[in-house]
Amino acid sequence: MIAELVSSALGLALYLNTLSADFCYDDSRAIKTNQDLLPETPWTHIFYNDFWGTLLTHSGSHKSYRPLCTLSFRLNHAIGGLNPWSYHLVNVLLHAAVTGLFTSFSKILLGDGYWTFMAGLMFASHPIHTEAVAGIVGRADVGASLFFLLSLLCYIKHCSTRGYSARTWGWFLGTGLCAGCSMLWKEQGVTVLAVSAVYDVFVFHRLKIRQILPTIYKRKNLSLFLSISLLTFWGSSLLGARLYWMGNKPPSFSNSDNPAADSDSLLTRTLTFFYLPTKNLWLLLCPDTLSFDWSMDAVPLLKTVCDWRNLHTVAFYTGLLLLACYGLKSPNADRECDGKTVTNGKQNANGHSCLSDVEYQNSETKLSFASKVENGIKNDVSQRTQLPSTENIVVLSLSLLIIPFVPATNLFFYVGFVIAERVLYIPSMGFCLLITVGARALYVKAQKRFLKSLIFYATATLIVFYGLKTAIRNGDWQNEEMLYRSGIKVNPAKAWGNLGNVLKSQSKISEAESAYRNALYYRSNMADMLYNLGLLLQENSRFAEALHYYKLAIGSRPTLASAYLNTGIILMNQGRTEEARRTFLKCSEIPDENLKDPHAHKSSVTSCLYNLGKLYHEQGHYEEALSVYKEAIQKMPRQFAPQSLYNMMGEAYMRLSKLPEAEHWYMESLRSKTDHIPAHLTYGKLLALTGRKTEAEKLFLKAIELDPTKGNCYMHYGQFLLEEARLIEAAEMAKKAAELDSMEFDVVFNAAHMLRQASLNEAAEKYYDLAARLRPNVVGEMIHLQHIIMD
Repeated sequence: MIAELVSSALGLALYLNTLSADFCYDDSRAIKTNQDLLPETPWTHIFYNDFWGTLLTHSGSHKSYRPLCTLSFRLNHAIGGLNPWSYHLVNVLLHAAVTGLFTSFSKILLGDGYWTFMAGLMFASHPIHTEAVAGIVGRADVGASLFFLLSLLCYIKHCSTRGYSARTWGWFLGTGLCAGCSMLWKEQGVTVLAVSAVYDVFVFHRLKIRQILPTIYKRKNLSLFLSISLLTFWGSSLLGARLYWMGNKPPSFSNSDNPAADSDSLLTRTLTFFYLPTKNLWLLLCPDTLSFDWSMDAVPLLKTVCDWRNLHTVAFYTGLLLLACYGLKSPNADRECDGKTVTNGKQNANGHSCLSDVEYQNSETKLSFASKVENGIKNDVSQRTQLPSTENIVVLSLSLLIIPFVPATNLFFYVGFVIAERVLYIPSMGFCLLITVGARALYVKAQKRFLKSLIFYATATLIVFYGLKTAIRNGDWQNEEMLYRSGIKVNPAKAWGNLGNVLKSQSKISEAESAYRNALYYRSNMADMLYNLGLLLQENSRFAEALHYYKLAIGSRPTLASAYLNTGIILMNQGRTEEARRTFLKCSEIPDENLKDPHAHKSSVTSCLYNLGKLYHEQGHYEEALSVYKEAIQKMPRQFAPQSLYNMMGEAYMRLSKLPEAEHWYMESLRSKTDHIPAHLTYGKLLALTGRKTEAEKLFLKAIELDPTKGNCYMHYGQFLLEEARLIEAAEMAKKAAELDSMEFDVVFNAAHMLRQASLNEAAEKYYDLAARLRPNVVGEMIHLQHIIMD
């Protein structure tokens, strides 16, 4: 128990510096903008939507079905809202728990000695885990690992209690339930059933490859056959249910997510997909260069057989094959003992030894001593259960390394990434066991004490270096700026683009623009970066340049609705109303099929229809505006804020003198957002028009209370007071409005007019002069027109 506690404590201590970290990268979409976490969303939606909140059967869904992880996020949200501290705390505690379980599992294989300590400490400190633990969305991998190990430990208990019908099937039930839970945390969790089968065949029964088929054919061990059959049935059932639930269709990804999958060359796809596991193993062995994202060109495609990286591929698979042969081949001949196969003096049925009395007496001392030496056990008490041989552990370690990684190899279906560090969280268990058992084997074979010490301390030093790297890497996950800067070396296009977003949010406009242009230098066809650069330019009144980049973004991705939206807004503000109308209409017709984020797309389409309605409204086409507004309401997604749309509906009905309908939509606007100032003002005007003066005045005053710095609120209230012949009060409101919005022509001119109405001619003259400076060609005509009306 000490080894488990110490390893868990190290896992906890190494990640304490992540508790102060912010939400980073994928955390925004999975948590901050995920509607499934909100209390007003029925919690059952979690079981129908993917990890990102998109309906699982939607063509654009990521198909990542992880409801238990999303449910844990929802519980975090219910307790602490969007405070990242509590989310990070859960991740760190889960990692500590997984480390403890892994150490307990290692003890079954390595015994209660210091090599078990080594395995546990190595897993606790491995830097490849930083993305899974420090990044909140990595909780899916950590949670899946927790139930993965629980399932495996249950199956080990099932194997050791086989023959006791009630107990053994209770443990098997636990195996199945935990495997199902692991899969509901993350898809690769279901692979624990295959690892359990490997444990049963090659570790518990100690069978070799050539013995498996004879054992099945001769029905020598029906309990083994039954267990493996049930594992296969349950695994197939889980996978079948998973496939059915996601609509029997694989996900679709953009070519930048997985460039090799998009390549037309079979040779390129083959060479690259064979190389990627080599790169992943190198990250486990030497995690010196880590990145938040390995997509796009982070790993260049292997296009020819002359690419020197193919040598790495050959070396990797050769080493893997040699290790597999070492673990699966028996060095000595087999013999029969009571009709059952025996290898090296060990019976391969239920893990019991089958030796003659003389053999047992001669071997007991040797085995006991060897076991103690291998596992660092110094006392003279023999272990009650014989430990697996090094060969057995190698086979199991390889299965732990390879089988959970298989879903990420593009072997059965294409995945949406090139390399994902958090996917290596479960396979790293096999890696840590391999390194530990390899060091142990060298330690046992070494004849000199110096060599033994060297091997032991080299392994301990590796753990220390891993721990230091983990602590340093955690610093990169403190906030998005540090994270993206750390990824520039690996994936410059993605890192610079995301860094630009961060710098823009910090109002570092010139730095943000430079970052966007750097991103486009490395990858010029990134629609998101073209759009983001266009948006930055638009917000800084560089409209011609903004239109250019929006056009490039649309050319790169014709379904990018937000680019159409902002293009239309610029055209409308420039008076190019016909071009704006066509742009909004084209945007509204874009379907949401096969889009990565259909919710954001629907929001942009709704905004396009809203602006198209405003365009018709400003042109006096109120019926057309109403028709467009109604279409917008039909297409509006759940997360869209509808108050402005409802308010404009009320405005259109008001212009058509349909006052009851107008009042209905004004009330809907205030119901959807009680502090929506435009609805207070427009509804106040309607109430004043229908003789409900007191209610109207309350709304105007409420609008001023909500935002005392908004001149428009004072202007509307002043107009109301002017109509009520409360001229002095109206004049005061006019002055306040003009002072607050001194650069708004309409506010300043109307203020001058109200002051003139109140016979405050000197003050009126002052604001007429200001209005004239704002629009010199308009003021003279408007003053002349007012003189005619007054005369």
